[in-house]
Amino acid sequence: MARYRGPKTKIARKFGEPIFGPDKVLEKKNYPPGFHGQAARRRKKSEYGLQLKEKQKAKYTYGVLERQFSNLFKKASAAKGVTGEVLLQLLESRLDNVVFRLGLAASRPGARQLVSHKHVTVNGEVVNIPSYQLRPGDIVGVREKSKSLEVIADALTSHRSNQYAWLEWDGTQMVGKFLNRPEREEIPENIKEQLIVELYSK
Repeated sequence: MARYRGPKTKIARKFGEPIFGPDKVLEKKNYPPGFHGQAARRRKKSEYGLQLKEKQKAKYTYGVLERQFSNLFKKASAAKGVTGEVLLQLLESRLDNVVFRLGLAASRPGARQLVSHKHVTVNGEVVNIPSYQLRPGDIVGVREKSKSLEVIADALTSHRSNQYAWLEWDGTQMVGKFLNRPEREEIPENIKEQLIVELYSK
């Protein structure tokens, strides 16, 4: 599956936020990359520029490509509720994101790799599709043969269990339950979803 493989620090500096996780370079250089980086920060962006930037930030944060993102937006538009919030809920309901939120991987790309390599199960069955949409009540676990993987153990060691109200984690069984789609205030990502809705509405 195609995904962004370029320099992550450069993208994080573009948005001025550690969207790929803690970044020492970003802490030192919290301004856009390039020769005119600091000057670019002072220039006023157009309305369209702000909307586009917000969409790109969401895409990079969740590791979703343009066509996938566009399809998710169409799905959110057709669903009941506030379109922007539903869009974020759909992104949070992706299997790779939930694997990351449960602490089985240190990053979303790491979670995507675990899913793709068939280390993750949903309701007891191996699922290797990172974009798989979870439904309330689904049980996400680690395949029996994969429970001793060092990368999973290391990630769980540094993760605070039951950190998110919409997820439930059982460390002894190494399974998590997707209780429900999160409310907007429960999603920690700094994304202005209304700007994305405005962009697609043009």
